Amino acid sequence: MSSLNALNVAIEAAERKRDAARTAMQERQRAQQAAQAQMDQLQGYVLEMQARWGAQEGLAVQPEVMHHQYQFMERLQHAIGLQTRVVADQDIRLETARQALLAAELRVTSLQKVVQARRRDVVLAQMRREQKDTDERATMAFFRRSFGLQLQEA
Repeated sequence: MSSLNALNVAIEAAERKRDAARTAMQERQRAQQAAQAQMDQLQGYVLEMQARWGAQEGLAVQPEVMHHQYQFMERLQHAIGLQTRVVADQDIRLETARQALLAAELRVTSLQKVVQARRRDVVLAQMRREQKDTDERATMAFFRRSFGLQLQEA
């Protein structure tokens, strides 16, 4: 029974680790979603700026304004490039957290199965002991009756 108690303690520890892994994965998921939302916002802003400048094609624009517009678009593209790396990094972190959660869940499940098997073994051993005791009592009763009858006949 002490091994079952030890296994139960191990299960509790594994469940705490699993819960911590689940929390970490959820945090990674939120971070990944935030990074993706920021990427979407940057891309939407680029489309908005392109649409705004595309609608003004026939207008005469001063060269300085065009220069600033091109510089701004270059900076936006640079920010999108940086954010692409951030999103990719968050994707990797999220996948790592998912794998850690999966491993923790497998650990809990395997420990629970070990406990079930041990409990089943304990029950079977108890049933065998009870059966052995019953068989021994029956054998003793048989011998008492058999020898008792023979002693009375002699």
